[in-house]
Amino acid sequence: MSHNSFGHLFRFTTWGESHGPAIGAVVDGCPPGLALSEADIQPFLDKRRPGTSRFTTQRQEPDAVRILSGVFEGKTTGTPISLMIENVDQRSKDYSAVAKAYRPGHADYAYDAKYGFRDYRGGGRSSARETASRVAAGAVARLVIPEVRITAWVEAIGGDAIDPANFDATEIDRNPFFCPDAAAAARWEMLVDAARRAGSSLGAVIACEAVGVPAGWGAPLYAKLDADLASACMSINAVKGVEIGDGFGAAALRGEDNADAMRPGDDGPLFLANHAGGIAGGISTGQPVRLRVAFKPTSSILTPVETVDREGKATEIMTKGRHDPCVGIRGAPVVEAMVALVLADHKLRHRGQCG
Repeated sequence: MSHNSFGHLFRFTTWGESHGPAIGAVVDGCPPGLALSEADIQPFLDKRRPGTSRFTTQRQEPDAVRILSGVFEGKTTGTPISLMIENVDQRSKDYSAVAKAYRPGHADYAYDAKYGFRDYRGGGRSSARETASRVAAGAVARLVIPEVRITAWVEAIGGDAIDPANFDATEIDRNPFFCPDAAAAARWEMLVDAARRAGSSLGAVIACEAVGVPAGWGAPLYAKLDADLASACMSINAVKGVEIGDGFGAAALRGEDNADAMRPGDDGPLFLANHAGGIAGGISTGQPVRLRVAFKPTSSILTPVETVDREGKATEIMTKGRHDPCVGIRGAPVVEAMVALVLADHKLRHRGQCG
């Protein structure tokens, strides 16, 4: 089994490779009658698109989406929605060294060990290019959950974090880092430029908040909302960690400090804290759903690294080409998309069981 699909009632499958003719997604389970056109999807792809600043890969992809099925007269029909994005700026020759040796930290060896064969051109399915398909599918998912507002931002790059006191949501779309702290964004310009000049790369932490999720979405034990969110975000290429609410920080708290105390409210309980990230027992509480996602540094770097070739012989590798010095920068739209896809699925699952 290839496991290229995710979700239950609202389900999507991505297809295509980084240097193939096109990539895309098939979204199944979308309710009929929702207004949908390419114009509803394109703004989200434009946010993730490469080559928009000097701080991302300079691969020039317009990421223009086409809807091939599932929409008639501007409305979803309830049948599978097929989305396609053409690849127009591949340079496969940049990966001649990768064809012979493995990039440490990348999926090269793992793919070879599993399949005995791999598409080395840009990493094939293990490339961050695949995430454009997720963003397109996520745009469709947002139509199913109009009551929810999802916002992601970059919280740290290379270990340099924002100052929460400087948080300004209007700054997120004003700089190329999706950063809510203008002072941090200015520092990150120098930080990322220095990493690129050194032929290296940096990791990043993305934070995401979904406001408007009602109480009751999710299910106990094996269909927990937080488990599905963690699974969805861990499936993003380059992600190595996910926290819900306080995450690992909760392990350092006492019970009374970690408790999300409640008082009577006009419409259900009034919570005095949100250490749980809006989810308790796998079910949403009505508070904002909050999570953090850690992206590792890009493995395709110009700094020589010790490795082995396909014959098992010792060698060194440096990856030429156009690569993100910090792939996490473009991770914010991808995390938003995965959160939207999970929430749309859980809304339909909740409706199916509870009406």
